[in-house]
Amino acid sequence: MKTALFFGSFNPIHIGHLIIADTVAMRPDIKEVWFVISPQNPFKEKKELLHQSTRKELLDLCIAHKQKLKTSDIEFMLPQPSYTIDTLEVLQKKYRRRKFIIIMGEDNLKYFHKWKAYQSILQIADLLVYPRPGYKTRRFKEHPKVTRMEVPLLGISSTMIRNRIDKNQSIDFLCPASVVKAIKSRKLYTQ
Repeated sequence: MKTALFFGSFNPIHIGHLIIADTVAMRPDIKEVWFVISPQNPFKEKKELLHQSTRKELLDLCIAHKQKLKTSDIEFMLPQPSYTIDTLEVLQKKYRRRKFIIIMGEDNLKYFHKWKAYQSILQIADLLVYPRPGYKTRRFKEHPKVTRMEVPLLGISSTMIRNRIDKNQSIDFLCPASVVKAIKSRKLYTQ
């Protein structure tokens, strides 16, 4: 059985993330899906991020009732910025009996060849690639460790949600109700 790793900032978690994770969790070969929360993505500015523990709290709120979905704070203990290969090597040592698969958007696959030690990542884990609006790549199309999957395409992003909050617009139905409630009551993402 495989453990699927869904890496991301989840700043904040939204229904697009959850639909992807739930779709993967329904596959018979997947034991669990772990949301691996990145404290610092090497391609994003840290100033945009809520504290990592707050992002984990929001994620925990909305997946508490889903048995196959878990959060992982493994990258909280690793040097920043976080690199997938470093995290994978730590997970491989800690969970020797697990086979890992990485959930990745097609936007990331397009530039995957520029990631740190991408060939080593492919030796350790398979990639399960979901489509992203506006991105189509032929890279890795024939690679035996790269599988494409179908999920509903939603034009939702964490950036869009933060922008809506900044403009005092509703984020209802873009995030789970528990996350919307926490964001509003704690005035998260407001200046």
